[in-house]
Amino acid sequence: MKAYITMASVAALSVGLVAGVPAAADPFFFFSTGSPDGKLGSLSRPASPEGIETETADDFVLTDATVISRAIIHGLIPSGLDVSSIQRVEVELYHVFPKDSGPFDGRVVTRVNSPADVEIGAATRDSAASPATLSFGATLVHKTFTVLNTVVNKINPFPNQFTGGEGPATGNEVEIDVTFTPPIFLPADHYFFRPEVQVSGGNFLYLSAPRPIVSPPGTPFSPDLQSWIRNANLVPDWSRIGTDITQQGPFNAAFSLGGNPIPFAGTPGQPNCHGQTISAIAVEFGRLGTASGGINRAALILGFFSVDALQDGVSVFCQGTLM
Repeated sequence: MKAYITMASVAALSVGLVAGVPAAADPFFFFSTGSPDGKLGSLSRPASPEGIETETADDFVLTDATVISRAIIHGLIPSGLDVSSIQRVEVELYHVFPKDSGPFDGRVVTRVNSPADVEIGAATRDSAASPATLSFGATLVHKTFTVLNTVVNKINPFPNQFTGGEGPATGNEVEIDVTFTPPIFLPADHYFFRPEVQVSGGNFLYLSAPRPIVSPPGTPFSPDLQSWIRNANLVPDWSRIGTDITQQGPFNAAFSLGGNPIPFAGTPGQPNCHGQTISAIAVEFGRLGTASGGINRAALILGFFSVDALQDGVSVFCQGTLM
């Protein structure tokens, strides 16, 4: 059952089916770290009755400007809880340190190749926002899934960063399918993906994936960094889960991203960015489309509610706030 669900998820992300549109012909972006490997579960939750905010992040690379419309994340929730206990999902994206960051403060072993101090604000998506900027559906994959180690509460500054982890855990493996509304339009760059999941009556442990990434189902890239974690007490710093805290691994996190590349998009911050990007989108999708091709068809395929929403997304992209 697990293999079937995993392959169905890959197909849903990579093909990006839209009713009435021959989407298999359209250019698509797909990235995955692969299936959970059972080695680690690391806490990733917003501040809630269950405790303080704790964030786990892992990296990916875009080689073209890309509209990301969907994501899949894999995690562990306590045994006995149904997927209906998943109340909220929030996604943030980060540049790689030292972008968006202050100077290194010595509170952790290193910040080399870590997420930045602060998120890319224009890329944040939250099911609890008003209006919601993402929607999600959760599926139970396995009623019994065990990880060999966990990192939940013991996230300490240097020199007490090493704890060895907090031991194994068993629970329900869940897969969360996320749709971004609106999609996230990003320039080519190296990023960190950070989901948080609020579970009523328990925690969400973000599951690890093989490192190095194994193909298939993963999509290897270089340089593949590793998963980092922090809680509200460590902010703005991050610690490496494998190298610093458990001295195992290092680990990837189990997630996938899907969307569409936009070759020849404009350069954010440049005066001609908006016009060049709209032209690139119209050409890319118009040449593959029907009589309704061009920008109207692009808005539908890319996941925007309307052409106006697509224009707004391009405006955000071109302002340079995502760089």
